[in-house]
Amino acid sequence: MRAICCAAALLLAPVAARAAEPPAWAFPVTDKVQPPPKDEDRLHTAPGSPLKLTRAQINDLFNPPDWYPDMHPAMPPVVKSGDKPANVRACASCHLPTGTGHDESAYVAGLPAAYTIRQMADYKTGARKGSGTMTAMAKTITDDEVREAAAYFEQLKPRPWIRVVETDRVPRTYIGPGNKRLAHPDGGTEPLGRRIIEIPEDEEIVLNRDPRSGFVAYVPKGSLVKGRTLVTSGGRGKTIACAICHGPTLQGLGEVPGIAGRHPNYIVRQLWNVQNGERTGPSAALMQAVVQKLSVDDMLVIAAYVASQKP
Repeated sequence: MRAICCAAALLLAPVAARAAEPPAWAFPVTDKVQPPPKDEDRLHTAPGSPLKLTRAQINDLFNPPDWYPDMHPAMPPVVKSGDKPANVRACASCHLPTGTGHDESAYVAGLPAAYTIRQMADYKTGARKGSGTMTAMAKTITDDEVREAAAYFEQLKPRPWIRVVETDRVPRTYIGPGNKRLAHPDGGTEPLGRRIIEIPEDEEIVLNRDPRSGFVAYVPKGSLVKGRTLVTSGGRGKTIACAICHGPTLQGLGEVPGIAGRHPNYIVRQLWNVQNGERTGPSAALMQAVVQKLSVDDMLVIAAYVASQKP
């Protein structure tokens, strides 16, 4: 009984490190001024694929390209094409047929189906916020479609997708359409500061929604050592060791999702959202004791270390 009471007290304790504003670098918003578009009408291809598509066809959220059908099992309709009359986008348009996703979305390959179903329920009730697209779709997607998508992504094998690099300077970037952070075409570098900057390893591949290549995440020097301390030991009471719930390899435990090798900015967004009440519900309640004392910099180093691990 004492243990239960202590746990309850932790969950109800005031948040000590709550930040007033979310870190802008982790919550990308499309820049109002964009570089001139390029090659919008040319046909895009991928080695070994028969597809030849324009940028408009690639960006059709109800018919995203499937460059390599052999890379994944057969997709259910909701993953492949969504439900246009119900305004339910194809899951593959953001998360890719391989579930590895992009910086602005989520890496969902291998997530327990029960966890995914629960998150969609939380989006539907408003317990989970932070994505207007997911909230809107949760209100119209059917229960059967949710189960089909959850089962599909659960069976996908996670694979390395993020390369973490410690550095002081990063390529100059901008936030393109769809909240994608991209290297600025004018080139140049800028100080990283206390941010995580995640951009495609190969911009053309990522913009083509091609699942062959992922991302590089630039993090401040020293992040991995600091993050490892918080993740593995809790940092002398600063937080709770992640392995207790997410498993010794951080690849998940039962219905608790894996966090290793996932997009670091996504991890920061979730930690901040739980701490600041944007993400609630039963699963988020279990995270309250984890996040209540974390600063944004703590979230940064935790995400950097977690992203560097094998998914």
